[in-house]
Amino acid sequence: MVRFSVTMDDELVDKIDRTTSSLGKSRSEWINEICESGISGAVLPGGGQCVEDLLNLSARIPKNQPNMTDYETLYKNFKIDVPEYFNFGFDVIDTWAKIDRNKRAMIWINQSGYEKTYSFRQLMTKSNQAANMLLKYGIKKGDRVALMLPKIPEWWFFAIACIKLGAVFVPCPTMLTSKDLLYRTHVAGFKMIITDMENAPKVEEICPECPTLRGRLVVDGVKEGWISYIVELDYPAPVSGKLVTSGLERTRSSDPMVIYFTSGTTGEAKMAVHNHALPLGHITTGAYWLDVKANDVHLTLSDTGWAKSSWGKFFGPWIQGACSIVYDFRGKFNATEILPILEKYEVTTFCCPPTIYRMLIMADLDKFDLSSLRHCVSAGEPLNPEVIKVWKEGTGLTIYEGYGQTELVLCIGTFPCMQAKPGSMGKPSPGWKIELHDDDGKPVKACEVGRLAVSVNPRPVGMFVEYFNNPEANEEAFSGDFYYTGDKAYMDNDGYFWFVGRSDDVIKSSGYRIGPFEVESAIMEHPSVKEVAVVGSPDPIRGMVVKAFVILKDGYEPSEILVRQIQKHVQTTTAPYKYPRIIEFVEDLPKTISGKIRRNVLRDAEIKKHVENMSLDSKEKTEKNAKKTERKSK
Repeated sequence: MVRFSVTMDDELVDKIDRTTSSLGKSRSEWINEICESGISGAVLPGGGQCVEDLLNLSARIPKNQPNMTDYETLYKNFKIDVPEYFNFGFDVIDTWAKIDRNKRAMIWINQSGYEKTYSFRQLMTKSNQAANMLLKYGIKKGDRVALMLPKIPEWWFFAIACIKLGAVFVPCPTMLTSKDLLYRTHVAGFKMIITDMENAPKVEEICPECPTLRGRLVVDGVKEGWISYIVELDYPAPVSGKLVTSGLERTRSSDPMVIYFTSGTTGEAKMAVHNHALPLGHITTGAYWLDVKANDVHLTLSDTGWAKSSWGKFFGPWIQGACSIVYDFRGKFNATEILPILEKYEVTTFCCPPTIYRMLIMADLDKFDLSSLRHCVSAGEPLNPEVIKVWKEGTGLTIYEGYGQTELVLCIGTFPCMQAKPGSMGKPSPGWKIELHDDDGKPVKACEVGRLAVSVNPRPVGMFVEYFNNPEANEEAFSGDFYYTGDKAYMDNDGYFWFVGRSDDVIKSSGYRIGPFEVESAIMEHPSVKEVAVVGSPDPIRGMVVKAFVILKDGYEPSEILVRQIQKHVQTTTAPYKYPRIIEFVEDLPKTISGKIRRNVLRDAEIKKHVENMSLDSKEKTEKNAKKTERKSK
């Protein structure tokens, strides 16, 4: 063995030490690997490949080991150095495009089986074209642009375009009603709304009441008074795939990049502002929890209108250089459609909410070749241990759970190098300090329930900046050196966190967060309703469903017809997924001395009822099995 002495700058040595610590390797091991990689990557003059390279291609096959191999070491040494200037569009998308012109970035599939494939190079060109269109119609840095599109490639084209320009894009679910859209346009001050022909009428309905709205763009057709994406691509001349950079301002990491609307229990939805450092925060999500590598094919099931899509359909996989599968399903979702996709496209990493896993295990998993699948994760709500057990029996894979919010990236997770505890969220993500506090802000002991508190000293990369134009919400969420998530949990003696429930009554159903106030407001508009309270009720498939306790006005009697009328009214008044699947007519509602409805009493009663029913079902099954055994013995 030959020893070398190398002179390096102190700053470079510090960077090497941080890198080696995060990888769990010694300095010499890492330098040896870099040298071997450099030699194997050497080329002949003129760009030809070494004969040695060709004879040793098998040595370049990626090793099947997780990106995180030692949680404790990585957590102790992890740090993200956020540069002063950063732009995901230029620094990630365009950079991958220049590294490898043919590198696949997205496979888009619809329910008919039609597919489109895009490389990072094509994403660079398409987003530049979209950005040039936005520039033409006056969109500049700081302007807020609503994206209300289904899971189609144009959503990503325009999201990346906004990022490149420094415009703030605001994802909006297509299920929003015109009433929802009017509220969001007013409070966010949209300068432009980008949507499709199906949802354009909602926008036209609110235009007379929205003075800030200067532009409307439709991506899939031609409509009077609207900018047409398909027309702009070719008329009066083909739009350039090279971005017009004249007058373009650079984006600082601290500049606002995206606003996500997030539901609360009182008032309308709040606006969580994230800056341009958000994608860097998703290094933890993509590299360590999703365990995505550059040659992976990843599938996350999430709507483009929600922050979860940025975890696994945008920043998480693409910052790693992986290919993302986008499955564009409309209408009623059939979970069994996913299994053929996992098989056909040889998906390697998979993320979906517990609701879908519960549906998937009902299918015959043995009928599908899922051998390419190597890592599965879930977030949004705790997974039933039985679901994890059945999935592992069918695929051989454990489902690794995690926790985050619209306001955060993945801040707690079960990582591949850790032992998974079914139902547990896992341990704090690298770069995040998580504590559990009582109502006075003091830490609670192990195994005691407390409020989830995220340390903001220092502020973790990927955490939201603030609730936009909402000082009351900011004051409520931030206290001292901590941000309180509104969730309650406990930590066991091994340092694993376990979700208990929402402090603020937000209902998590089928991956959606639903504020009871929004549903109650819609129900109160029905002429028969005197008073109402909405809570989440446990459901074996959806995790929770919306349940409404309704007091009727004089002259109205409870009936199934009235239940359906109220449900239909809610579906037409607000987003359809928010409607109450269960309605119970009551004489009164539990209240505090000051007259506030005590939703927690109603919620606890639903949970108790659910537990009792489960116990009863279990007892009946035991008795049936005992009788079967008795008959067999006879």
